[in-house]
Amino acid sequence: MASHRKSRPTGTRVAGIRTPALATAALTSVALLSQTANATPSDDRPTLEEVEKKVDDLYRQAGSATEKYNAAKEKTTKQRKKVDGLLDDVARRTQKLNDAREELGSFASAQYRTGASVPETATLLLADSPQDYFDQNQLMNRLTGRQKTAVDDYVTQQSETMKKRREATESLETLTESQTDLKTAKSTVQKKLATARELLSELTAEEKARLAAIERKKQEESERKAAELAKQQAAQEEAERKRREEAAQQQESGSGSGGTGSSESSDSSTPGTSTGTKADKAIAFARAQIGKPYVWGATGPGSYDCSGLTQAAWKAAGVTLPRVTYDQVNAGTTVSVSQAQPGDLVFFYDDISHVGLYIGDGMMIHAPKPGAYVREESIFYDGESSIYSVVRPG
Repeated sequence: MASHRKSRPTGTRVAGIRTPALATAALTSVALLSQTANATPSDDRPTLEEVEKKVDDLYRQAGSATEKYNAAKEKTTKQRKKVDGLLDDVARRTQKLNDAREELGSFASAQYRTGASVPETATLLLADSPQDYFDQNQLMNRLTGRQKTAVDDYVTQQSETMKKRREATESLETLTESQTDLKTAKSTVQKKLATARELLSELTAEEKARLAAIERKKQEESERKAAELAKQQAAQEEAERKRREEAAQQQESGSGSGGTGSSESSDSSTPGTSTGTKADKAIAFARAQIGKPYVWGATGPGSYDCSGLTQAAWKAAGVTLPRVTYDQVNAGTTVSVSQAQPGDLVFFYDDISHVGLYIGDGMMIHAPKPGAYVREESIFYDGESSIYSVVRPG
């Protein structure tokens, strides 16, 4: 009897129901797919460190695009002034050309009224007397001379007017290109900032707290580096002070009773008070802007971007700096970081897309990035390698 018993179908029971092998495999696949679907978002999601790096990169790219926007804006403004001037010049020259044309027209009318432009011998026969012929001939000679002058003036005015019209056309084309560059840079800034905001908005509250902790750690490290630089600079200043004192003493002992060399040494060792005063004024201005928002493309007084702040600060000290970082970096003497003095400009990144105003002790005042405010911060805020150069405005 046992040999006639039907074999039990393979499979398992699910909630008391026997399932065939095929159904079991399907359920297993569904379960695996479900697990995979649930795991995919977390697997593809960037780590907090990756988000931080991406956001920092986007802000730097936005800063670089901001400087391109500033350059395009400055070029557009200058080009628009040039175009307006050329168009005004063309209008004036066109009026002069019209005046010259009218003068030629009056001469043509006069010739028509007086007869032939060149008196002929036969005219003597028509004249009542030799004196009449002489008078007519003199009149025509004077008329021809004045007409020639008028023609020359007309040709000159026409040539200069056409030249200015060509210049105005070329300047209009350049203006159009500048406006296109301006729009492109503006769009780039907006896209970078929008992407950064989107990345930050996707962070959970816990991730935002962790990100803030990472930022605090970076800030502590940058402040430690600033303190080290401050000690290094203090040591250098002390060594320089001792060197000057020793040099003064040696010169005083060598000058005998004359004592004339001591004052010369003192004068030569004293830093330029003019530069120091200007730097103090620039720093005082920048310090008064602390707390004002960073706004890309802004030059004050209510908000600033990085180069707008440094330009305004040195302008308050009576020194004119170019508008953008790419030009500001060439507006003075480059010094090492260890030789930085208050008032110097500190530039960052290989693309020179950021700048701050050095205030001493490894610290600077700068307009950091969108969403932030003008503040004091270590020049090592983004690591020592981010510093491009230090420039002392000339």
